[in-house]
Amino acid sequence: MNLREERYSRFALVREMMETPEIIAQFDPAVVADAVPIVQEVKNLFLTGEGSSRIFPAKNLIYENLKRGGVWHIATDGARQAHEYDLKQFAVFAASNSGKTKEVISLFTKLAQEGHPRRLGLTANYGVKLEEVATRCYHLKCGSENAVAATKSVVEQALFYRAMLACQENDSSFWRLKEKAAAAAREVLEMPIPQSLVDRIAQAPLVYFAGRNNGVAEELTLKTNEITRKKSDFLEGTYAVHGIEEVMDANEVMIVVEPFAAEAEKFHQTLVERVGLTIVAISAEETMFPTIRIPHVPGYETILQLLAGWNLLVEVGVTMGIDLDKPVRARKIGNEYLPG
Repeated sequence: MNLREERYSRFALVREMMETPEIIAQFDPAVVADAVPIVQEVKNLFLTGEGSSRIFPAKNLIYENLKRGGVWHIATDGARQAHEYDLKQFAVFAASNSGKTKEVISLFTKLAQEGHPRRLGLTANYGVKLEEVATRCYHLKCGSENAVAATKSVVEQALFYRAMLACQENDSSFWRLKEKAAAAAREVLEMPIPQSLVDRIAQAPLVYFAGRNNGVAEELTLKTNEITRKKSDFLEGTYAVHGIEEVMDANEVMIVVEPFAAEAEKFHQTLVERVGLTIVAISAEETMFPTIRIPHVPGYETILQLLAGWNLLVEVGVTMGIDLDKPVRARKIGNEYLPG
């Protein structure tokens, strides 16, 4: 996709996606400076929110944290389920792009009534309810989104959370390589996708995503619904070869994000050879499957994977003639808090 051709640029979704490289380049790590001591005080961090505001930002941070030996104990779940948790020893961070997500407001209201002292909010808007129920609220710089599907805000939320972890690292490539990552992000968003792959996905009734439980494949599963209007499913890890192959059809497609080399052959034997399924990989390395190759920038691997998935899904949606900005049923705020 690009902004030079009207078939892409007429969509707010594409225009907002294409703002992401500059968001990466301009992101200021200083915005997290006073949040880090709050988390460091208890070393327990609970990340909540709904939909895209939680899936990638929260799971990506958990993944990056565990790769570094677990600087903090980090967990995540939806805000409604979190009502059942004892969060007294956690710093609780809630991301709500609108600042009006009902489940988030309800959780923070409950915690405030209990005297919880570490209620941190992250939103793109000012003058919203989240500011009232949080002890400290931080604001994204990406600006509003007009498309229903959240895109640039998801990346800035992930950058914000990742910046907190980077503050605990002595030498973080996350900051040193920011400009390189921004250039790579633009490259990934604009790189051509083979039309044969686009057509194959456009014809599939169902699109599976497989890969690490780091939020990338799961977030792309949701974006598939919003952008292409197709049914989709996230198959974490090796779920794809642990029973679901019994009901898969040859006309379906699986997109695997950065496949483990040790598992690729099993995927091929079970799904390609036995089911007849088409598998497409998004990876920084060549794989045994048709592969959408992306640059490798340490610290930004997952963001680049996510952006490559956006590019692919936009191409599918445009090929199908879909209005990318306006799903029929989906809404920007899934469940909005209304006073009274």
